[in-house]
Amino acid sequence: MSTLSISPSFTAAPRAARPTSAVRLTRRGRLVVFLAALVLLLFSAFFLGSYAVGSETPGQAEPTEIVMVGTGDTLWGIAAELNTDGDVRSTMREIERLNALDSVSLSAGQKLRVPVSTD
Repeated sequence: MSTLSISPSFTAAPRAARPTSAVRLTRRGRLVVFLAALVLLLFSAFFLGSYAVGSETPGQAEPTEIVMVGTGDTLWGIAAELNTDGDVRSTMREIERLNALDSVSLSAGQKLRVPVSTD
């Protein structure tokens, strides 16, 4: 026969010790840390980005002249009259940029700033 003995000094195998940190953040704590870092980043971007980049001397303005739009005039026609290199679309875009035009529609009597051709 076999005998079975039970030892009262049975101990479980030791669990792997988890490294414990001194700081444990809850969900709310992580949110607070995230928002504080975000606010710090935004403030630093605002203050560091507010420095003006420029020079002490003023720049040169583009040479332009004023043209009065007549009845039946179009932006294409005005650009074609001013254009010397054959690229009417680039001249149209330049006129739109100089006058901050939202569309190409013009009205009679409107004054447009146009680039001066330097031939």
